[in-house]
Amino acid sequence: MKYGKTMMALAIGMSLILGGCGKMNISDNNTETESKTPNNKEESNVRLENYVRVQDYTGEGYKLENGEKTDKIAKTHRKEIDQAVKDFFLKNYKTKVIVHNAVGNVDGATVFVESVGEPHFHAYAIIPIDTKNKKIMSENVWSQEGQIEDAIATGIYAMIFDEEFKKLDQYVGSFVKEHPVVGRRIEAVNNTDTGGFSTPYYYTTSKGELCDFLFDKYMENPKRSNEEWKTLFDKKSLDPKDQIITIEFFMAEKDAEPDPAVLNQLVADIEKGDGIPPGAYSVLLNDNTLDKTTGINSKDSTLERAYPNFIIKK
Repeated sequence: MKYGKTMMALAIGMSLILGGCGKMNISDNNTETESKTPNNKEESNVRLENYVRVQDYTGEGYKLENGEKTDKIAKTHRKEIDQAVKDFFLKNYKTKVIVHNAVGNVDGATVFVESVGEPHFHAYAIIPIDTKNKKIMSENVWSQEGQIEDAIATGIYAMIFDEEFKKLDQYVGSFVKEHPVVGRRIEAVNNTDTGGFSTPYYYTTSKGELCDFLFDKYMENPKRSNEEWKTLFDKKSLDPKDQIITIEFFMAEKDAEPDPAVLNQLVADIEKGDGIPPGAYSVLLNDNTLDKTTGINSKDSTLERAYPNFIIKK
């Protein structure tokens, strides 16, 4: 079973393992910029009319390809969809969830959820819709292979390294206060995010043996406490490359371009930071906008230190 993020997750709006579409790589505090021209293919695919300020975006306007017809049906049958998805997570993953959003796709609706309590994570499920009869196929809820397993594993990882994640939260919070940057609104996270354990400032993904181990142990006993998980998990065996942590900021001011000095400071802080969660870190800095239809910024002005040049913290 594959527990990495997949193309399906990319298709529903998350920038995952690669962590973004920026064309600037930051390495050893030096910047290297790919030249851009008006004919740049990537830039030509960006529909600027869809871009809104990140401070204003709550997930409204998010849509999936060829989902217009199913989206209308999903809105009419929202209560039925919510209950079917809640039942799916409880039956198959022993997890209670809150349903935040349902968006029509070509064959049904993609439903965005947040777990109740710990492990805390965001994920999605897909519910088919019979468009001819305008019927919700409640018994056929499914999700991309490995997507929910990954999300659960990231939530458990955050329980095991709870003190380290508190320190990361403190750091990103102070960085926002000291620099002209912001994160996404929590409403946008809830309504569009499939990024496992995530906050307005970062999202995570687990892969490989780490994901397999944590998910399998969760299914054996989903009620373990933080301390029980810490006792069960051998931190010495951890490969930090199996836990990807992507920190993503946006410039705070309207029309402000991503500032290399800000990204360089963020990279330097993560490289020398002590006590933060072990993992493979990507850092992204966008302008002040994102695409309301996808929930991400796909402009080639984004600055990044990302795959394959992760910042490895052990």
